[in-house]
Amino acid sequence: MTTTGTVRYWAAAKAAAGTAEEPYAASTLAEALDAARAAHAANPEFARVLMRCSFLVDGTAVGGREHATVPLSQGGTVEVLPPFAGG
Repeated sequence: MTTTGTVRYWAAAKAAAGTAEEPYAASTLAEALDAARAAHAANPEFARVLMRCSFLVDGTAVGGREHATVPLSQGGTVEVLPPFAGG
C-alpha cells in the first residue's frame, strides 16, 4: 500500500535537493528514494550525496537494512542525513 509523508533533507542533501523537504508517496524507503532520485535527475550530485547518507524513518535509524524492506507509514517522516564533520 502506498503511503504519503515527508522527506527531510539535511546539510549537503538539502543543498543537492534544493529544498529542505518534499512529500513522498511510496510503500518503502527504496521506493521513496527512487522517486527522489528521479525528481532530482537533473542534478547528478543529488544521487551521489544520497549514496553517502544515513536515514531515519519515523525517528528510527535504518542502519544496514535493505531499503526495500523498510516500510513507510502514513504521515511519516524520512530524514536524509549526510555524513557530518566534527564531533
